[in-house]
Order: sequence, then C-alpha cells, then structure tokens
Amino acid sequence: MLDPALVGERAATILRAMQAHPGYKRLHSSSMRYSSCWATFTGYPLISRWSLDRDAGPLLAEALRVLALKAAVYELSGGDEVAAELLVSAPVDEMVHAVLAQFTVMTRMQRDLELVFPHATELERFTYTRGCLTDVYYAAAGWNEQPPRYWLGCREVNRRLTALNARYHDAGIGPDGRSHNLDFDEHSPAGVG
Repeated sequence: MLDPALVGERAATILRAMQAHPGYKRLHSSSMRYSSCWATFTGYPLISRWSLDRDAGPLLAEALRVLALKAAVYELSGGDEVAAELLVSAPVDEMVHAVLAQFTVMTRMQRDLELVFPHATELERFTYTRGCLTDVYYAAAGWNEQPPRYWLGCREVNRRLTALNARYHDAGIGPDGRSHNLDFDEHSPAGVG
C-alpha cells in the first residue's frame, strides 16, 4: 500500500492541473454531452430515481477525482496498473468510461501534464466497499466524503441489480441488459412486437 498522504496530495495536484488545462472545458462539456451513449443497464440505473439533468454533474466530479487518484497511484507505484485499478462504485465507473471516451482531449491532457490515466477493464473488480483503500486515498486528497448516492457498496449494487433484472425481465430484456426478445418488425404497433 502506498502512503495515503502522498497519493492524496498528488491526486489533488493532478485534479487541479486537469482543471487548469486548456482542454478541460472541452473535456467537461463533451463528457456531459455523452449522454446518448450512457444507456447501460448496470451502472447509472443503480442510482435511485436517476436523472441525467440532476446526476451528470456530480458524477463527472466523482469520475475526475477517481481518474486523478488512479493517475497518482500509477505514477507513485512506478506504473503498476494493478495497483492503479482502484475499486470504484459501478455508477462512478460508468462516468469514468464516459470521460475516457473523450479520447482526443484525454490524450492531449496526458501528454501535456505528463501523466497516464490508467484504465484496464480486464483488471476491474466490482467489489467496492466503504472504507476500502480507494476511500482512504480519496480522504487523503482532502475531498469531502464520497456522496453515498453514487458510491454504492457491492452488496447494495448486487441487491439493486437483482431488482433491476426483475424489471428488465418483465420488459423482455435479459439479465444485465445483455439480450432482449423485442422484435422491431416494422409491421408491429410502434415498431416493437
């Protein structure tokens, strides 16, 4: 484990550098406009009474903090991708993906700030729990406690996924949205049969 004070200090510095970067405004606005691609079944829908208008801004703030933490851990660990793949709640992870989808501006930001924002899907583990190392680093950065609306522990995520999958099933959608039995026949009412 890295010294939380070092990680926190470096992450806070990275976040400030990101926000001061000339591409930050574009990153912020383009990440917020990425909403048409946000349609996942296992990330944002886990948030109670999810609303794009209300939740996009706070989720973006959390995603940028996570990216700063991951970059700090990556740098301070000598490029250890495993160490840098911090445990993150599913809704926040979805927003991390939305930010990283802004490939051009993120590439420029990495180059200009001489950082790497690591993200390795094959290393992701969806076992985030309150009080884990991510939380220790987050607190050491001097940020307020993570909003519990978005930082859901893995038990709660699994409970909510079970409820969502029951609703998805009733609508003809398979587990976790990975399949459906909807027929988009043009001759059926409203195009769905």
